[in-house]
Amino acid sequence: MKYPKIRELREAVVSLFTPAYTSKFPAEPHVPFEKFRGKPVVDDANCVGCETCTNVCPPGAITFTDDKEKQIRILRRDYGKCIFCGQCQDHCITGKGVILSDKIYDIAVFDRDKVVEYQEKELVICRNCSAVITTREHLCHMHRKLGPRAFSSILNLNMLNEKLRLSEGQDTEVEIADELKRKDMFNVICPNCLRQVLVKYIVEGA
Repeated sequence: MKYPKIRELREAVVSLFTPAYTSKFPAEPHVPFEKFRGKPVVDDANCVGCETCTNVCPPGAITFTDDKEKQIRILRRDYGKCIFCGQCQDHCITGKGVILSDKIYDIAVFDRDKVVEYQEKELVICRNCSAVITTREHLCHMHRKLGPRAFSSILNLNMLNEKLRLSEGQDTEVEIADELKRKDMFNVICPNCLRQVLVKYIVEGA
């Protein structure tokens, strides 16, 4: 049997008297390093439900479903699938809707349903074809972001009318009875229906 080399013997002695490098978690609280990526924390006040985080999430931990009858969007975040890549934080259009915490990191559970969170946002639905346009908070965010330029859109004019309550006590949205007409441009309709109205009256006008 060969004797160990002097270098290996020295490393063994150093390792024997050197304290453990790892922390004693969970017996003692763990102090993460700077820029540690922990659990993504959602700020509902700054999240507009635009589904951007859903589109950029690599493991598909963030999903959503639209309930047209209740006019709500339900966002589902499964932190059991989260890989803490930070894409949701980097691509958030408000910059504050979701931020990776450097304190919350212990999300190990026996019941996976306990690491699933839900969030609801009000939807804006097309009055003609019932297509989902976006969430109401998303439209409001675009108004704040674009300023006066946002009202070049007829849909945004409807939102402004509702916000300023120019028709107090009245329903500013009129039900579309048969087919789209010119007056329906000032109703809450999706971009596709608005295009149909414009094409129809441009052709007829020509």
